[in-house]
Amino acid sequence: MTETDQAVDQKQDQQDSPEQKDSKTQVQNVDLPEAAETASGSATGSIDILLDMHVPLTVVIGQTEIPVKRLLQLGPGSVLRLNKPVDAPADLYLRDSKFATGTVVVVEDRFAVRINQIIGVADDSSNSETQ
Repeated sequence: MTETDQAVDQKQDQQDSPEQKDSKTQVQNVDLPEAAETASGSATGSIDILLDMHVPLTVVIGQTEIPVKRLLQLGPGSVLRLNKPVDAPADLYLRDSKFATGTVVVVEDRFAVRINQIIGVADDSSNSETQ
């Protein structure tokens, strides 16, 4: 018998032993001390960490679907028509959740977004449709 076969046999013997089965079902009670209340100042310290975080924000001005054949034909100067009219608001997303709509504007030679509406969770019934 090889060493591997012997190891497998020993493992099976250990699993079949009644001592092993009993040790898996034993339960012990544990008494845990109550957590001490912290001062209110430290709670605001932890929220400051969150307030300083940067989150990715995406502005969507429209979407389209094209066949792969057309995708492979794209090059400089190609134009893709999007599904939204020019005067429709852009959608703002935090990760995959739409949270606002806005108007695309230009500020100091850069694109910017003027917020038109903040959308609550209940207001966002179209979230899955726009993605």
